[in-house]
Amino acid sequence: MIKISPSILSADFVNLERSIACIEETADLLHIDVMDGHFVPNLTIGLPVVEAINNRFDLPLDVHLMIERPERYIAQFIEAGADLITIHYETGTHLNRSVAEIRERGAKAFVALNPHTPVILLKDIVEYLDGVLIMSVNPGFGGQTFIPNSIGRIEELSEMKKLYNPDMEISIDGGVNKAIIRQLYDAGITMAVAGSAVFNSEDPAEQIRLLKGICDE
Repeated sequence: MIKISPSILSADFVNLERSIACIEETADLLHIDVMDGHFVPNLTIGLPVVEAINNRFDLPLDVHLMIERPERYIAQFIEAGADLITIHYETGTHLNRSVAEIRERGAKAFVALNPHTPVILLKDIVEYLDGVLIMSVNPGFGGQTFIPNSIGRIEELSEMKKLYNPDMEISIDGGVNKAIIRQLYDAGITMAVAGSAVFNSEDPAEQIRLLKGICDE
Protein backbone atom coordinates (compact mmCIF):
# COMPACT_ATOMS: atom_id res chain seq x y z
CA MET A 1 0.00 0.00 0.00
CA ILE A 2 1.15 3.52 -0.77
CA LYS A 3 2.57 5.57 2.10
CA ILE A 4 1.14 9.03 2.76
CA SER A 5 3.32 11.69 4.39
CA PRO A 6 1.18 14.76 5.18
CA SER A 7 3.07 18.04 4.94
CA ILE A 8 2.62 20.31 7.93
CA LEU A 9 3.36 23.28 5.67
CA SER A 10 -0.40 23.25 5.04
CA ALA A 11 -1.40 22.61 8.66
CA ASP A 12 -2.83 25.16 11.09
CA PHE A 13 0.33 26.53 12.72
CA VAL A 14 -1.65 28.13 15.54
CA ASN A 15 -3.01 24.69 16.42
CA LEU A 16 -0.17 22.54 15.11
CA GLU A 17 -0.42 19.90 17.83
CA ARG A 18 -4.12 19.41 17.14
CA SER A 19 -3.52 19.29 13.36
CA ILE A 20 -0.94 16.53 13.73
CA ALA A 21 -2.96 14.61 16.32
CA CYS A 22 -5.90 14.28 13.94
CA ILE A 23 -3.83 12.44 11.31
CA GLU A 24 -1.60 10.48 13.68
CA GLU A 25 -3.47 7.20 13.24
CA THR A 26 -3.73 7.24 9.44
CA ALA A 27 -0.49 8.90 8.24
CA ASP A 28 2.62 6.81 7.65
CA LEU A 29 5.07 9.66 8.19
CA LEU A 30 4.96 13.38 8.88
CA HIS A 31 6.56 15.63 6.27
CA ILE A 32 8.39 18.67 7.65
CA ASP A 33 9.63 21.28 5.18
CA VAL A 34 12.69 23.20 6.35
CA MET A 35 13.36 26.27 4.18
CA ASP A 36 16.07 28.88 4.51
CA GLY A 37 14.95 31.75 2.29
CA HIS A 38 17.99 31.19 0.03
CA PHE A 39 17.62 27.87 -1.77
CA VAL A 40 13.88 28.51 -1.87
CA PRO A 41 12.10 31.88 -1.46
CA ASN A 42 10.49 31.12 1.88
CA LEU A 43 11.37 30.67 5.55
CA THR A 44 9.75 27.94 7.61
CA ILE A 45 10.47 25.91 10.71
CA GLY A 46 13.70 24.55 12.11
CA LEU A 47 15.28 22.34 14.73
CA PRO A 48 13.22 23.34 17.81
CA VAL A 49 9.93 22.51 16.11
CA VAL A 50 11.22 19.17 14.82
CA GLU A 51 12.39 18.29 18.33
CA ALA A 52 9.08 19.35 19.88
CA ILE A 53 7.06 17.26 17.41
CA ASN A 54 9.33 14.29 17.98
CA ASN A 55 8.85 14.56 21.75
CA ARG A 56 5.07 14.67 21.42
CA PHE A 57 4.29 12.22 18.60
CA ASP A 58 5.36 8.72 17.54
CA LEU A 59 5.02 9.31 13.80
CA PRO A 60 8.27 8.91 11.83
CA LEU A 61 9.52 12.35 10.87
CA ASP A 62 10.22 12.95 7.17
CA VAL A 63 12.41 16.06 7.17
CA HIS A 64 12.90 17.80 3.82
CA LEU A 65 15.90 20.13 3.86
CA MET A 66 15.27 22.82 1.24
CA ILE A 67 18.35 24.70 2.34
CA GLU A 68 21.80 25.60 1.10
CA ARG A 69 24.66 23.42 2.38
CA PRO A 70 22.39 20.89 4.12
CA GLU A 71 25.41 18.85 5.18
CA ARG A 72 25.94 21.39 7.99
CA TYR A 73 22.71 20.30 9.69
CA ILE A 74 22.33 16.58 9.03
CA ALA A 75 23.56 15.51 12.45
CA GLN A 76 21.47 18.12 14.26
CA PHE A 77 18.20 17.20 12.55
CA ILE A 78 18.73 13.50 13.19
CA GLU A 79 19.47 14.25 16.84
CA ALA A 80 16.26 16.32 16.93
CA GLY A 81 14.27 13.29 15.78
CA ALA A 82 14.35 13.03 11.98
CA ASP A 83 13.85 9.44 10.81
CA LEU A 84 14.21 10.35 7.14
CA ILE A 85 16.27 13.19 5.68
CA THR A 86 15.75 14.50 2.15
CA ILE A 87 18.42 16.70 0.62
CA HIS A 88 18.33 18.21 -2.85
CA TYR A 89 20.53 17.12 -5.72
CA GLU A 90 20.86 20.80 -6.56
CA THR A 91 22.53 21.59 -3.20
CA GLY A 92 24.61 18.43 -2.92
CA THR A 93 28.23 19.43 -3.58
CA HIS A 94 29.36 16.12 -2.06
CA LEU A 95 26.16 14.14 -2.35
CA ASN A 96 27.63 10.69 -1.71
CA ARG A 97 29.24 11.91 1.50
CA SER A 98 25.99 13.45 2.76
CA VAL A 99 23.95 10.35 1.89
CA ALA A 100 26.49 8.15 3.68
CA GLU A 101 26.38 10.34 6.79
CA ILE A 102 22.58 10.25 6.94
CA ARG A 103 22.57 6.46 6.78
CA GLU A 104 25.48 6.05 9.20
CA ARG A 105 23.56 8.14 11.73
CA GLY A 106 20.58 5.79 11.49
CA ALA A 107 18.18 7.74 9.27
CA LYS A 108 16.92 7.02 5.76
CA ALA A 109 18.51 9.05 2.98
CA PHE A 110 16.39 10.52 0.18
CA VAL A 111 17.49 12.84 -2.61
CA ALA A 112 15.02 15.33 -4.12
CA LEU A 113 14.98 16.54 -7.71
CA ASN A 114 13.54 19.90 -8.70
CA PRO A 115 11.22 19.89 -11.75
CA HIS A 116 13.96 21.07 -14.13
CA THR A 117 16.62 18.58 -13.00
CA PRO A 118 17.01 15.52 -15.28
CA VAL A 119 16.32 12.20 -13.58
CA ILE A 120 19.30 10.58 -15.33
CA LEU A 121 21.68 12.65 -13.16
CA LEU A 122 20.92 10.26 -10.28
CA LYS A 123 22.20 7.20 -12.16
CA ASP A 124 25.53 7.05 -10.33
CA ILE A 125 24.09 7.49 -6.84
CA VAL A 126 20.68 5.84 -7.00
CA GLU A 127 21.96 2.48 -5.73
CA TYR A 128 22.98 4.10 -2.43
CA LEU A 129 19.65 5.78 -1.71
CA ASP A 130 16.68 4.78 0.40
CA GLY A 131 14.48 6.93 -1.81
CA VAL A 132 14.08 9.69 -4.36
CA LEU A 133 11.63 12.57 -4.03
CA ILE A 134 10.35 13.98 -7.30
CA MET A 135 9.26 17.59 -6.90
CA SER A 136 6.14 18.10 -8.98
CA VAL A 137 6.06 21.82 -8.20
CA ASN A 138 8.83 24.36 -7.83
CA PRO A 139 9.71 24.11 -4.13
CA GLY A 140 9.10 26.87 -1.65
CA PHE A 141 5.35 27.21 -1.15
CA GLY A 142 2.39 24.94 -0.51
CA GLY A 143 -0.79 24.82 -2.56
CA GLN A 144 0.84 24.92 -6.01
CA THR A 145 -0.48 23.23 -9.16
CA PHE A 146 0.94 19.86 -10.18
CA ILE A 147 3.39 19.96 -13.14
CA PRO A 148 2.07 17.30 -15.60
CA ASN A 149 5.41 16.09 -16.99
CA SER A 150 6.23 14.81 -13.49
CA ILE A 151 4.47 11.57 -14.44
CA GLY A 152 7.02 10.86 -17.16
CA ARG A 153 9.81 11.63 -14.68
CA ILE A 154 8.37 9.07 -12.25
CA GLU A 155 8.23 6.46 -15.01
CA GLU A 156 11.86 7.17 -15.92
CA LEU A 157 12.92 6.86 -12.30
CA SER A 158 10.90 3.66 -11.93
CA GLU A 159 12.93 2.08 -14.75
CA MET A 160 16.15 3.18 -13.07
CA LYS A 161 14.91 1.67 -9.82
CA LYS A 162 14.36 -1.71 -11.48
CA LEU A 163 17.93 -1.72 -12.79
CA TYR A 164 19.87 -0.40 -9.82
CA ASN A 165 17.88 -0.38 -6.58
CA PRO A 166 14.60 -2.38 -6.50
CA ASP A 167 13.95 -1.59 -2.82
CA MET A 168 14.17 2.18 -3.25
CA GLU A 169 11.14 4.34 -2.47
CA ILE A 170 9.83 6.76 -5.08
CA SER A 171 8.05 9.73 -3.57
CA ILE A 172 6.26 12.73 -5.04
CA ASP A 173 5.76 16.19 -3.54
CA GLY A 174 3.57 18.95 -4.93
CA GLY A 175 -0.06 19.22 -5.95
CA VAL A 176 -0.94 15.66 -5.00
CA ASN A 177 -4.68 15.05 -4.65
CA LYS A 178 -7.31 12.37 -5.17
CA ALA A 179 -7.71 13.24 -8.87
CA ILE A 180 -4.15 12.27 -9.82
CA ILE A 181 -2.83 9.96 -7.13
CA ARG A 182 -3.83 6.74 -8.91
CA GLN A 183 -2.01 7.85 -12.05
CA LEU A 184 1.07 8.62 -9.97
CA TYR A 185 0.84 5.24 -8.25
CA ASP A 186 0.56 3.44 -11.59
CA ALA A 187 3.62 5.35 -12.81
CA GLY A 188 5.65 4.00 -9.90
CA ILE A 189 5.40 6.06 -6.72
CA THR A 190 5.42 4.21 -3.41
CA MET A 191 5.01 7.29 -1.25
CA ALA A 192 3.27 10.67 -1.58
CA VAL A 193 3.62 13.95 0.26
CA ALA A 194 0.22 15.61 0.55
CA GLY A 195 -0.29 18.98 2.17
CA SER A 196 -3.30 20.99 1.05
CA ALA A 197 -5.22 17.87 0.02
CA VAL A 198 -5.04 16.59 3.60
CA PHE A 199 -5.01 19.59 5.92
CA ASN A 200 -7.42 21.75 3.92
CA SER A 201 -10.08 19.02 3.96
CA GLU A 202 -12.87 18.82 6.53
CA ASP A 203 -11.58 15.45 7.77
CA PRO A 204 -7.81 15.11 7.25
CA ALA A 205 -7.64 11.55 8.60
CA GLU A 206 -10.39 10.39 6.26
CA GLN A 207 -8.69 12.15 3.35
CA ILE A 208 -5.58 10.04 3.94
CA ARG A 209 -7.72 6.89 3.96
CA LEU A 210 -9.30 8.03 0.70
CA LEU A 211 -5.94 8.61 -1.00
CA LYS A 212 -4.74 5.18 0.07
CA GLY A 213 -7.98 3.56 -0.97
CA ILE A 214 -7.81 5.00 -4.49
CA CYS A 215 -4.41 3.38 -4.97
CA ASP A 216 -5.58 0.10 -3.46
CA GLU A 217 -8.57 -0.34 -5.78
